[in-house]
Amino acid sequence: MILITGGAGFIGSNFTLDWLANPDAEGVVNLDKLTYAGNLANLASLKEDSRHIFVRGDIGDKELVASLLKEYQPRAIVNFAAESHVDRSIHGPAEFVATNIVGTFNLLECAREYWSGLDEAAKQAFRFHHVSTDEVYGSLSATDPAFTETNAYEPNSPYSASKAASDHLVRAWFHTYGFPVVTTNCSNNYGPYHFPEKLIPLVILNALNGKLLPIYGDGQQIRDWLYVGDHCSAIREVLAKGKLGETYNIGGWNEKANIDVVKTICSILDELKPRVDGKPYTEQITFVKDRPGHDRRYAIDARKVERELGWRPAEKFDTGIRKTVQWYLDNPVWIEGVVSGSYRDWLSKQYS
Repeated sequence: MILITGGAGFIGSNFTLDWLANPDAEGVVNLDKLTYAGNLANLASLKEDSRHIFVRGDIGDKELVASLLKEYQPRAIVNFAAESHVDRSIHGPAEFVATNIVGTFNLLECAREYWSGLDEAAKQAFRFHHVSTDEVYGSLSATDPAFTETNAYEPNSPYSASKAASDHLVRAWFHTYGFPVVTTNCSNNYGPYHFPEKLIPLVILNALNGKLLPIYGDGQQIRDWLYVGDHCSAIREVLAKGKLGETYNIGGWNEKANIDVVKTICSILDELKPRVDGKPYTEQITFVKDRPGHDRRYAIDARKVERELGWRPAEKFDTGIRKTVQWYLDNPVWIEGVVSGSYRDWLSKQYS
């Protein structure tokens, strides 16, 4: 077995589905707290798959985590569990500290205790894979080189600060205790099952519902976009072949300004789902006040993972974004299930 934490969230559920798509894959114990962004509907196709064991719970629950490790004896832990939205971290940072820092600490300690009791062969085989973000490195100017694994940490939001702290804990547990960890820092993910508070799914759904498409500031914030399926394949490679104690940056080699991402989505929707009035979706674009401390540019240099492990993303942005838009058009039932009253209240608060 492997233990996946946060496996009902966006990236975690995609990884779980991707892992179990292989009929010979090991089983998965999936631990998820099912906060607003955790969704069992993401995993509906696994309902009859005996290899998937779902447990609702918190990585901060020491007794629960210890009991799962004892019962299922996983040979690896892949830690996706995190509060991950910058805007929400600005409004309520305490939850981010609790989950991303304290929760990661608890998970590390439970895993270390479990690992210490294994026989030597099992100890050598065990891995703790910590999934993190490029936001820990701070912000880049238009001319700065992309983030490498040796960049100093300069987080600028409560979210990125909490993830930076968790990364430091993981590193310390390797150097202090010899605990077998690997860390990956990824760029902005997009793809199926993405909760519609993030830019790409928010724009798709607002466009289809005739609502304004809110763009922070001047829309020139630049991000590197990574298709979630590519991220999953990178995690598999690092989990299988990554050097213990190392960090690997995972990126899509797709730097795009937010306004260009939105215009691309509008263009695809003009083709696949034209407005009834025949007008372009770009007419719905509106610019709103920028959020506090908004980082200007992120960019990932993913040459290390390619050089050492042979991984490179399969999707270009043009192919990945088309797949993503089509998925949302094809899955209205999933969308209806996640767009609850509380989510609408959040949008009203954030973009009023």
